[in-house]
Amino acid sequence: MVTRRVDLRSDTVTKPTETMRAAMASAEVDDDVLGYDPTAARLETEMARIMGKEAALFVPSGTMANLICVLTHCQIRGSEVILGDYSHIHIYENGGISTIGGVHPRTVKNNEDGTMDINLIEEAIRDPSFEICYPTTRLICLENSHAHSGGRCLSVEYTDEVGELAKKYGLKLHIDGARIFNASVALGVPVDRLVRAADSVTACLSKGLGAPAGTVIAGSKTFISKAKILRKTLGGAMRQVGVICAAALVALGENVGKLESDHKKAKILAEGLNKIEGLKVNLASVETNIVYFDILEEVGITEVELLKKLDAHGILVMPEGRLKIRLVIHHQISESDVQYTLSCIQKAVTGFKAENGGN
Repeated sequence: MVTRRVDLRSDTVTKPTETMRAAMASAEVDDDVLGYDPTAARLETEMARIMGKEAALFVPSGTMANLICVLTHCQIRGSEVILGDYSHIHIYENGGISTIGGVHPRTVKNNEDGTMDINLIEEAIRDPSFEICYPTTRLICLENSHAHSGGRCLSVEYTDEVGELAKKYGLKLHIDGARIFNASVALGVPVDRLVRAADSVTACLSKGLGAPAGTVIAGSKTFISKAKILRKTLGGAMRQVGVICAAALVALGENVGKLESDHKKAKILAEGLNKIEGLKVNLASVETNIVYFDILEEVGITEVELLKKLDAHGILVMPEGRLKIRLVIHHQISESDVQYTLSCIQKAVTGFKAENGGN
């Protein structure tokens, strides 16, 4: 019988705190489609301030937020967006920019740190003089922190450089900032400075911040006005949405300050995993709250088998391909949970070796 549960599948698995539940129950609300919801308006105003943009818009999910931003920038079907080959928009968002928006993705190789080489981005920009054949490049997308790279952070210098490149060619820059607060804390750079070069930015409320749902888009007033129409088109406009936004306001007030602790726990977890014979972690990649580890072939255990053994001890993790597993720290994971996880993984790997006659 499982007596303890440690859920490390993602930072999206957090439960609303009692403070959040109380705020949701007492939230001042109104119809956010016919007019505006006062609690949603408070959240949007605060997020616009934090991100240094003129306006902001609450939407139900990060996937919808990125889709709205890409479609707002690329209103002509057949437009092209340059983005990383391992970006969340390209891999994990159902190809929505193409299937719904008619926007063509032009991928550039993501480096191990989540960046794309500036010269490769520039080479990917289409020559407008050959528009008879080429799609028209209109947008560049970055992701900060970069999930598939293990939560690596894009520096403000790099982001500014991409922003200058975009301006040079008359393009727009969008930042998928699902974990932009994690990046800000890890780099020691305020969010508004990190995204200054961006024409639009998204920030997920239900990942590192621990709110139950939602993402906020920020940009110019003109951009947000257009985005609001697309939100309605995509079915994302909601009525008394302040019930959800109230929890997000609590998350902003209470949980941003916990991100540094999450990052420290992630490093403890990574260092502990790297000491387990048969496992390997790229410690340099652990900058925020995401940890990937590889299972070496010599162990003789697959990621599926390890997942089953951990599940039996109440530990939930995410497979990320053959012999690779992802763990994500959030504010409801304690140092005790980290040590328990390390102990169970150690026992699972050692036990499997013993069962199969390994050394």
